[in-house]
Amino acid sequence: MAFKLVGVEGTIATSRSEVLEAFNKVTGHSELSSLSSDELPKVLILTESAAAQIESEEIEWQKKGKFPLIVEIPGLNGHLEGKKSLSDAIREAIGVQI
Repeated sequence: MAFKLVGVEGTIATSRSEVLEAFNKVTGHSELSSLSSDELPKVLILTESAAAQIESEEIEWQKKGKFPLIVEIPGLNGHLEGKKSLSDAIREAIGVQI
């Protein structure tokens, strides 16, 4: 809802099938997608819980190196157990604390 307030379109998906359908629509891998490759979003924001439901599909997409880039954010209840925050991942990768 907060993203919608600033003009970012989104879909609420709670089940694996809903998350996968929305993912395929945004990435252009669905007959439901009416977007041309130029119209596809450049960034896809998923909650950690949604991403966990389609983990294998997300990994395969990231390996292709295509747009949209996928960014995982914590849900309303905070980080999932065992998930690193973006700050932690950056600090681990390059040794800089942000």
